[in-house]
Amino acid sequence: MEEKNIPKQDNQPGQGFLGYPLPENEILLAMEGRENYQDLKRRTQKFALRIIKMARALPNDPAAGVIQKQIIRAGTSVGANYRAACRAKSAADFIHKMKIVEEEADETMYWMELILEENFLRPDQLNALYEEANEILSMTVKSIFTARKGK
Repeated sequence: MEEKNIPKQDNQPGQGFLGYPLPENEILLAMEGRENYQDLKRRTQKFALRIIKMARALPNDPAAGVIQKQIIRAGTSVGANYRAACRAKSAADFIHKMKIVEEEADETMYWMELILEENFLRPDQLNALYEEANEILSMTVKSIFTARKGK
């Protein structure tokens, strides 16, 4: 199955994914110079698609099937919850939702570790995806720290 390219945005204030207008709180993020939130939206969406593709490569095994369902749930939840955080109603709401992103990214890494321990996939098949999960986790933790400082 071919991976589709996610359209690139110009990240202009007021313009969202595929040119649809942004909600007011996202316009404020863009106007405050925090354009990276749009990049992270695309990145977490691409991450979810890569997780689905990797999960399809798991062997037809009862244990692998359980892990497959869990890693798809956790890995796709990262982006969904990040999108929810971008629409947070307050700093406290943002922090709460970003903590969920943190938990889901960490859980996704846990399932990848089990996949390697059980030799369901080779390390070279997971290394880049694991690194991406770790980078998303690091950015999430930093965002939470920054939001707490500014609260």
